Amino acid sequence: MELTSMEQTSMELSVEISKYPLADDYIPAIKDFIDRLQAIEGLSVVGNTMSTQVFGDYDLVMDTLKEEIRRSYEQFGKAIFVCKFIGANLDPALNPHGDV
Repeated sequence: MELTSMEQTSMELSVEISKYPLADDYIPAIKDFIDRLQAIEGLSVVGNTMSTQVFGDYDLVMDTLKEEIRRSYEQFGKAIFVCKFIGANLDPALNPHGDV
């Protein structure tokens, strides 16, 4: 059986996520979401005061986000997630000087 081009190569993904819980006590919901992402082997997670960036294999990133966003809604209720996606791994740890 011959593999298709999508099966032969792994696609990398970078996602920038901002989470806005619709609750007065919002820190636990944000912290839990980030902690869960950081616990996934194979993902690189970089946080700052404005957003969290997730880098890794496309399928792993998307499957993880699907599960963790759902878990976040179930555990903490309403929230807004703002996400930006790019089909490349832009993890600064892999390219610290930003060379393209």
